[in-house]
Amino acid sequence: MPFVIAKDGTQIFYKDWGSGRPVVFSHGWPLTADAWDPQLQLVADNGYRAIAHDRRGGGRSSQPWEGNDLDTYADDLAQLIETLDLRDVILVGHSTGGGEVARYIGRYGTDRVAKAVLLSAIAPLMVKADANPEGLPIEVFDDIRKGILTDRSQFYEDLSASFYGANRPASQVSKGIRDAFWMWSMQVGIKGAYDCVKAFSETDLTEDLRGFDVPTLIVHGDDDQIVPIVAAGNKSSAIVKDVDYKVYPGAPHGLAMVAPFADKFNADLLAFVRA
Repeated sequence: MPFVIAKDGTQIFYKDWGSGRPVVFSHGWPLTADAWDPQLQLVADNGYRAIAHDRRGGGRSSQPWEGNDLDTYADDLAQLIETLDLRDVILVGHSTGGGEVARYIGRYGTDRVAKAVLLSAIAPLMVKADANPEGLPIEVFDDIRKGILTDRSQFYEDLSASFYGANRPASQVSKGIRDAFWMWSMQVGIKGAYDCVKAFSETDLTEDLRGFDVPTLIVHGDDDQIVPIVAAGNKSSAIVKDVDYKVYPGAPHGLAMVAPFADKFNADLLAFVRA
């Protein structure tokens, strides 16, 4: 299996499909690169090089005790890009992966980046604060941590419902999609999953977003029960300069995998990549 070695020796697994201009995907918590497979095949089938890595702590990557934070996630992404000598890259990040993309641009700039896509991303800040009254109370994230520590298997099974909107009356979410979510989540070590809650909820990415100087597509569902649009997509789109902001009515957090939203996102993604 292909790996890059991070600065601290952590092995980061990646998949690399197709050829052409590179499109690099960063996945959400608590998943793996496999969650991006439909989009990886989409861009590879259309003449692009599709790359996605398992974030440290899960999947086929190492499970180090340290480094489960957005600075290190961004450094790992930089190591992948530099090791493969990728240039003119299109970065695509979902949820925590969107935060990873934002922090990468904040730390490394856009010398190697041509465009960015933030899907249901955590930016600029998820937790409620005086300067972020639209955020979620810290107790929400404390409950997530409790679920991970007490019975993470059942917690992930329950979480899949709100993640994909399976708890909505008009949902078309299959049991298979929810089973896949559980399987990917259980491949993430408990330490990495636990630490990442603080990373995705309490990291302020406002200044990172101000550093975006490339065309950016922001997509968010207005029925996102995990990363509410009022504290995320609405705010990020007001900070990023060159932005195309698309709101999907009724779409959940994991919209890229569920009908009817997946087809729309795939079309929007491909159009943006080609533009």
